[in-house]
Amino acid sequence: MNGVLGYLTKVLLHKINTKLALIPWSFHPSHQQPVTDVVNQASSHFQIRPATSTDLTGVAQIIAESFHAQNGIWGWTFPLIRLGIYEDLRHRLASPSPHQVCLVAVDTNHAANNLVGTVELGVRFSDAWRQVSRTFPYLSNLAVHPKYRRQGAASALLAACDKIAMSWGFQDLYLHVLESNHQAQQLYFKQGYRVYELESHWNTFFVRRSRQMFLHKHLSKD
Repeated sequence: MNGVLGYLTKVLLHKINTKLALIPWSFHPSHQQPVTDVVNQASSHFQIRPATSTDLTGVAQIIAESFHAQNGIWGWTFPLIRLGIYEDLRHRLASPSPHQVCLVAVDTNHAANNLVGTVELGVRFSDAWRQVSRTFPYLSNLAVHPKYRRQGAASALLAACDKIAMSWGFQDLYLHVLESNHQAQQLYFKQGYRVYELESHWNTFFVRRSRQMFLHKHLSKD
């Protein structure tokens, strides 16, 4: 056990040092401008727009806080997890793919235009066993700062994803949610998502993991 912890500590220190050497980057223009045309909108006091390079640190923090614990026996790994999220975002959104976008919700009532939430939308290839289209738009990493939850930010982000997916020529949208995450399920069901299938893996029973629900929404212009 000590050997494993020692190795993870070295990796963590290496990642932190690497982060200090990161250089600014910019999004590929092939997908930034069209998404800006579709999404550049305000809902209530939240503005929904594509993320910029200066947003990534805040986006990584919100996602990490939403899905990973900062306390407890593994709390010391939180900076590593947050950095991993940052790096994944940086590489994914700098790719030339025209169907990959990270959106953010910004509090326009705050003087500093606080970043309050985020979501990603991309196009995935279907697995052979999954009875969906060969390619399909997939929503992930929906996260809202605890201070701004239940104020409409998540709903505004989801509505923006609907518009983007339709602008890409799709009529359906998919996502995963844990079976135990009842609060998130209520949000998705309210937005028109329905259960497409309940997924189960061989290790769910042994490690007592919650199963994943694969949700589907048919998009309409109405």
